[in-house]
Amino acid sequence: MLAGKGGYHGGAKKKKAPVPQLSREEERRRLRLPRPPEVLGLVLGLMGGSRMKVACKDGKERMCRVPGKLKNRLWVREGDVVIVKPWEIQGDEKGDVIWRYFPSQARILKEEGYI
Repeated sequence: MLAGKGGYHGGAKKKKAPVPQLSREEERRRLRLPRPPEVLGLVLGLMGGSRMKVACKDGKERMCRVPGKLKNRLWVREGDVVIVKPWEIQGDEKGDVIWRYFPSQARILKEEGYI
């Protein structure tokens, strides 16, 4: 390829720093838990446009969205365990997804009895 036309220009590849592995006890201690009025929920289905149907622990099914400031940082899939912050208006029907748990964290929540 010609220089200046885009593409690969050579150079060394940068290696990523290794991610430190936390012990099970340390991960349990650092786990973010919902604070009032937040609730735990399970993503039932993706509706498109960063919206999803979430079954919340309080027994309600909410149409939730990922807020704009988290849109590029928070990737949610069907079956993920999330923290939902209900809206002040229409809080029984709608909410914002503000946190997603990794599968290992979700397993710890189940063991602790939160889910």
